[in-house]
Amino acid sequence: MSAFANRLIAWQLAHGRHDLPWQANRDPYRVWLSEIMLQQTQVDTVVPYYLRFLERFPTLEQLAMAPADDVLALWSGLGYYARARNLHQAAQQVMRDHGGRFPQAAEAIASLPGIGRSTAAAIAAFCFGQRTAILDGNVKRVLARQFGIEGFPGTRAVELEMWALAESLLPAEHVDTYTQALMDLGATVCTRSRPTCAACPVSETCVARRQGRQAELPSPRPPRVIPERQSRVLIARSEAGVLLLKRPDRGIWGGLFALPEIPDEVDAESYALTLGLVAEGTVSALPPLRHAFTHFRLTLEAQSLRVKSRTLHDPRWRWASAAEWDTLGLPAPIRRLLDSLDTAA
Repeated sequence: MSAFANRLIAWQLAHGRHDLPWQANRDPYRVWLSEIMLQQTQVDTVVPYYLRFLERFPTLEQLAMAPADDVLALWSGLGYYARARNLHQAAQQVMRDHGGRFPQAAEAIASLPGIGRSTAAAIAAFCFGQRTAILDGNVKRVLARQFGIEGFPGTRAVELEMWALAESLLPAEHVDTYTQALMDLGATVCTRSRPTCAACPVSETCVARRQGRQAELPSPRPPRVIPERQSRVLIARSEAGVLLLKRPDRGIWGGLFALPEIPDEVDAESYALTLGLVAEGTVSALPPLRHAFTHFRLTLEAQSLRVKSRTLHDPRWRWASAAEWDTLGLPAPIRRLLDSLDTAA
């Protein structure tokens, strides 16, 4: 066993995280769920979502049988909703193609929707003891600093270098503990800003610490212009609730319920008329709401209008009362807009 792996394993046993809810057992369904939720999301944010999700869908079979809308509703607010859609589809694929038994080999796990190479390796290591390397964002940061790897880890050349290094460092045994140690070190010690190098078990061999380059490594993403987008949305309110439209499965907020977008060439009241809605008052504007996505920033300009309720025959549309909002898959900014209605003028 390499000195690097040996020190990390000993550190994890003494100082690593052992009380996270998905560490209670090695059920691949629970580990898989946690790994998907933890993508792009902090542990403190994930835990309550994870517990609520398992309370509603305690087994993979129950998840596979659930309506997609129920899955998205429980994911509402967690962001990156493609994760929820892929999770649901993967559960159905496991039931259909694997007889309900989660595949054990990392290669087979990676063939499921929404599971990449690193996530598949983590599941295989934690649940089945497979000797396979992971390379998530935390691990990339640890390796870049420890071994002085130059270049942005998102580029293919640097990523391939890191994969080769990660595989060469794998211990012959205790791979699950070593994998957890890498995750814990990156999440709690070798953090993006203000790393606590004095608590690091491998600080003596760390290139970044020796050279005083902790703030420089890993190399940052090259600067890029983040596009700005604007969208006008209609909050049509009646005694039946607020009018919502289910978005297409692909694209932004795929499969979620959102407020209808007002075309650029018309005003809110005219657009409401095209939907067969008769106004009962004047349009009022809510304060603009800004929301940041990974690749762009969106400003929502909401126009609120009281209308007469009418029967909807298209299943994509529905009236939803405030009591129903928590049962629907709603994007976080849409939920914030709706929650602000009580105080909006």
